[in-house]
Amino acid sequence: MVSIQTLDLADRRLAAGWAALCVEHVLELFEVAAPDDGRPRALVERTRSFAAGDVDAARGIRDRFRGGVGVGEVDDPVAAAVARAAGQAAAVCHMGAHALGAAAYAALAAALAHPDRPSAAADEIAWQVAQADEAVRAVLRTLPAAGTDRHGPLGPGLLTSGRVGALVRQLQQGLADPTSP
Repeated sequence: MVSIQTLDLADRRLAAGWAALCVEHVLELFEVAAPDDGRPRALVERTRSFAAGDVDAARGIRDRFRGGVGVGEVDDPVAAAVARAAGQAAAVCHMGAHALGAAAYAALAAALAHPDRPSAAADEIAWQVAQADEAVRAVLRTLPAAGTDRHGPLGPGLLTSGRVGALVRQLQQGLADPTSP
């Protein structure tokens, strides 16, 4: 059974381009904490290559775990959130719903980087939603609401629980609202 969270290839490519943009927006936060570690940037570049059609889905799926930053490899929580965002973006080639994970972790990184600004995550989400053109919004709106489909990253787990789950839900709400920028 193929999950509705997978999306077809063309839609995954659209979602991947948006996910890469979301991660690029916070990538500097990782690079400040770990200036000699280029893995998240390499993951974003690989995501961009998939989005552009330069990497086929089979290769992208095969390589999606290569070059990631493992849990505990980076002590800084902001950098860790950016690394997870990059890992989620690299996984869009496999399942389109990871695009929401990439954006949510990027928003979490922004919030963690600016604890003095309570609106940091919401501001980042507003920026992300504004970057999604109507084609990207239409694709992302086909994904099930967080926690309603058990067969994929939007099922029970990291993308639907805790702070990240709340951010995914905010993203979905913003992408669904036609009055959002």
